[in-house]
Amino acid sequence: MFKEAYRPRREKHLTSVHLIIIFYLISVIVATGLLSLPGLHREGTDAAFIDILFTAVSAVSVTGLTSLSIAETFNPAGVVVLAAVVQIGGIGVMTLGTAIWLLIGKRIGMRERQLIMTDQNQSTLSGLVQLMRQILFLIFAIELVGAILLFILFLPHYSSWQSSLYHAFFASVTATTNAGFDITGSSLIPFRHDYLVQIVTMFLITAGAIGFPVLIEIKNFISERKYKEKYTFTLFTKITVLTFMGLVFAGAVGIFLLEMRLFFEGKSWHETFFYSLFQSVTTRSGGLSTMNIPDFSVQTWLFISIMMFIGASPSSVGGGIRTTTFAVVLLAIYSFAKGTDTIKIFKREIIPEDVKKSFIVVIVATMIVLTATFILMITDPMGVELLFFEVCSAFGTTGLSLGITADLSATGKVILMILMFIGRIGILSFLFIIRGRTVNERYRYPQEKLIIGQ
Repeated sequence: MFKEAYRPRREKHLTSVHLIIIFYLISVIVATGLLSLPGLHREGTDAAFIDILFTAVSAVSVTGLTSLSIAETFNPAGVVVLAAVVQIGGIGVMTLGTAIWLLIGKRIGMRERQLIMTDQNQSTLSGLVQLMRQILFLIFAIELVGAILLFILFLPHYSSWQSSLYHAFFASVTATTNAGFDITGSSLIPFRHDYLVQIVTMFLITAGAIGFPVLIEIKNFISERKYKEKYTFTLFTKITVLTFMGLVFAGAVGIFLLEMRLFFEGKSWHETFFYSLFQSVTTRSGGLSTMNIPDFSVQTWLFISIMMFIGASPSSVGGGIRTTTFAVVLLAIYSFAKGTDTIKIFKREIIPEDVKKSFIVVIVATMIVLTATFILMITDPMGVELLFFEVCSAFGTTGLSLGITADLSATGKVILMILMFIGRIGILSFLFIIRGRTVNERYRYPQEKLIIGQ
C-alpha cells in the first residue's frame, strides 16, 4: 500500500526535461554497447572502454570529437551503426520515437506531446505530430539529395562506385546532422581543391544547423509561392536566418583577415575564399574541415573558439548558446545604449522573459566553459589555448580539434563528455534539471537600487 501511494508521487517529480535526459542517457548506454561489439571493429584493433564511451557520447550529441580513429577502428558494419546513432542524436530521440509510434499505430497522448515539445524546444502542444512528420521528411530528403550529389562527385576520387556510395552515404549523414565524423581519416582535406564537394557539404551543414522551424517555414514559403499566395515569415525565422548568415560572413572575413599574412600567404584567391568560407560554416556546428586546424595561428584558434561557443540555431542539430541568444543579447545591449526600454526589430517587440533567458544562457555557458577549461588545466596541463579550443568545440557540439583529444586523461575526456551532453540538450534544459518547483511568492520586500557598472 505504501509503494502504491509512493509511486505516483515520485513520477510527478519526473518532468518532461528529466525524461528527455533519461532517454538521451539510455541512447548513450545503448550506443556504447553496440559500438563495443567486436564484430563492428576492424581486426587487430583494441579500443579502450573510455574511448568507445567518448565516441558514443560524441555521436549521440552529434559533436564529432573522438579519441580514436573512426576509419581505423570500425569496419563498414560499425560505420553504419555509428551513422544510425548519429541520426538518432541529430534528429532527436522523440522525433524518431514519434515515427515508430505512428508506424505501429500508437496514439500520441498528452504525455508524449509534452516530451516532443521539450525535445524540439517548442512552446505549444498544438501541431507537434505534424511537426515531427515534417522534420523527418525534410532531414531524410536533404540527406538523400546530399548523398546522390556526393556520390556523383566522389566517383573520380574512389576506385569503385560501391566505395563512392559508401563514403557519400556517411558524408551526407554526418554533414546534415553536423556530427563531424569522417571515415577518410583526414576529414575533407582530400577534397580541399574540389569546390563542388565543399559547396554541397556547406549546404548540408547549413540545413542541419539553421533549425528545423526555419526549414519548415522555407518549405511552406516555396509551397505557397506555387499558388502565388503571400507568405509571412515569423520573427524567429527572420532573426535566425539574419544572425546565422551574418555569423558565417563575419567568420569568413575574420578568418581571412587573421590568416591573410600567415596560412593564406601565397595561396590563390579561390583557395583563400573557400578555406575561409568553409571553416566559417563548419564553426556553426559542422566539425568537418578542409585543412589542418593546427596550421592556423593562435589568434584564429581563439576566434574560431568564440564562433563555436555561439554555435548553431535553436531547434537544430547543433549546440552552443545558439544564434538567437547571441542576437537577443546584442539587441538588448544596443537598445540599452540608445536609452530605450524595449527591443524592437522587424516591427515586433521581444518579450522581456526571452531577454532574461538569453543573458542567463550566456552567463551560465561562460561559467561552464571557463570552469571546464580551468579544471582541464589541472588534469591535463597543456597550453590553455589548446584546452579552451577543445572545450568550446565540445560545448558547441562542433567537433573541430587541435589534435589533443586522444591525449587527454580519463578525467579530461569525462569533462568533455559532460560538455557535449550539455551542449546538445541546451543550457536551459540543463538548468531545469537542477531547478526546483516554481514558487508563487506570497510577499515582496521594498525595492532598492544598486550601483551597477560604475
